[in-house]
Amino acid sequence: MIFSSAMLSGGRHFDFAIIKKVCFAPMSEMVHTFEPFVPRRWLRGGHSQTIASYFMRRQNHLPTAEKRFYQVSDDTQLVCDCHWQADKINAMTVIIVHGLEGSSESSYIRGTTAKALAVGMNVVRMNMRNCGGTEKLTPTLYHSGFSGDLAAVVSQMIAEDRVSRIALVGFSMGGNLVLNLVGEWGAAAPGEVRASATVSPVMDLAPSADALHNRSNRVYEIKFVRGLSRLFRRKAMLFPGRYDVSRLNGIRSIREFDEKITAPYSGFRDADDYYARVSSSRLATQIALPSLIIYSTDDPFIRLLPETRDKLRSNDFVKYIETGRGGHCAFLAAPNGY
Repeated sequence: MIFSSAMLSGGRHFDFAIIKKVCFAPMSEMVHTFEPFVPRRWLRGGHSQTIASYFMRRQNHLPTAEKRFYQVSDDTQLVCDCHWQADKINAMTVIIVHGLEGSSESSYIRGTTAKALAVGMNVVRMNMRNCGGTEKLTPTLYHSGFSGDLAAVVSQMIAEDRVSRIALVGFSMGGNLVLNLVGEWGAAAPGEVRASATVSPVMDLAPSADALHNRSNRVYEIKFVRGLSRLFRRKAMLFPGRYDVSRLNGIRSIREFDEKITAPYSGFRDADDYYARVSSSRLATQIALPSLIIYSTDDPFIRLLPETRDKLRSNDFVKYIETGRGGHCAFLAAPNGY
């Protein structure tokens, strides 16, 4: 993602010179780092940005990745696709976490990877549990609160690969997971972890889930509900007797899915309890790493509450950028060669 002519132009791809600034520039200098975002002339609305970004075809030719399995709990493994520079130890290592219904193969993950590799960074494309065809590697479902999974990957990477500098990047649901971890760490983050950057993070789950049920957003909600339902049926086949597929009957919204599936099978009382306990907004004041957060007010379905904005703006470790246009994880500006 590239912002304006330098940061947000190709859609869903970071210019990783920005990560270097976040990692090493004094926070007092961050105010002067960014230009206003100007959307592509024929893509000015939130829906048009979001939909065009999803369907836009990109040629992202990546070198062959090393597939790594990370044991994150007694019964769960994650799969990451790792790309290493020749000087693996000293290169900045970027761990990228995808959004809902995504994987390490999502186009925005691959595009971000290509740009990070081009500026000399290691890249680890992380699949959240059950994503990227990994359903058999855990008996559990996945949700936005598994920040411990990312922490385990970071810990093992430091111990096994001896990487010296790490930045965490997350999109949408993956952005919430990244910010949950950063907030949970507070000032006690591993010394190797230097910064985080998130795009359209779902920091307030309840209003965002409800916004998905708006008539104008039904196309997105139907897609998400169908994808989550397919995953749930696959889990039921892989782990007989653990999941009851009849619970899917009548589910037509994300909130209903979380009420009937996510919450009861993941240890939450109900959907509201799940949303309250995994929304990273509750930890916004505890973020103590240089962190870039990008959000557009015309995002069709992600909602940030006023109190969340206030927390972010009052945290000296956070550079919060809010644009009037850009959609959800899109931010398509005029092409500029990046």
